[in-house]
Amino acid sequence: MTVNESGDASEASSLHRLCWPARTARLTIRPARMEDADAVWAFRSLPAVHRWLSSMPGDRSEWTAHMRRRLPRTLVIKHDQKVIGDLMVRVQNAWGQSEVSEHGRDSEAELGWVLDPAYSGRGYATEAVSELLRICFTELHLRRVVAQCFARNESSWRLMERLGMRREAHTVRDSLHREFGWLDGYSYALLADGWRARPWKAGP
Repeated sequence: MTVNESGDASEASSLHRLCWPARTARLTIRPARMEDADAVWAFRSLPAVHRWLSSMPGDRSEWTAHMRRRLPRTLVIKHDQKVIGDLMVRVQNAWGQSEVSEHGRDSEAELGWVLDPAYSGRGYATEAVSELLRICFTELHLRRVVAQCFARNESSWRLMERLGMRREAHTVRDSLHREFGWLDGYSYALLADGWRARPWKAGP
């Protein structure tokens, strides 16, 4: 998933004013803390995970500094008291012509997610991101969410499609991958009214 380092103050005020933790049938979701750094580093440092991330986590000392910068926009996913993944919510302004741009302030978010591979294949990612969408649309009152991935990251874009997100762009060899070279990219989005109109509910 694509991650942008800007906007931390807005993200912090948006996420941390909510009531935490959020709970699903099997998971607990809450804002990340520095004491989560080692648990998050453990799965993000796996080659199967960082292959698709915008940057490698580095060693533990480098990761600690990076984690501190990410805290305002990061949530952790817990199962049976263990951190098994993390979520990103980067609240941002929608593009608008200057005369009306104020109405688009903090109206959308870029999302990202990472799950420990030891817990894949059991619907945890679908359950967690489904709850993240609920938080975005019912508690943060956003009008639109977006997410991006390499086209070769099939598990990521299939998750987006399971959750009702639509593919808005297929860019051709625009994304430089450290291992595979120039790859195609996908962009997905979902509007609040589209989320409300879904005839189904994602879950375990």
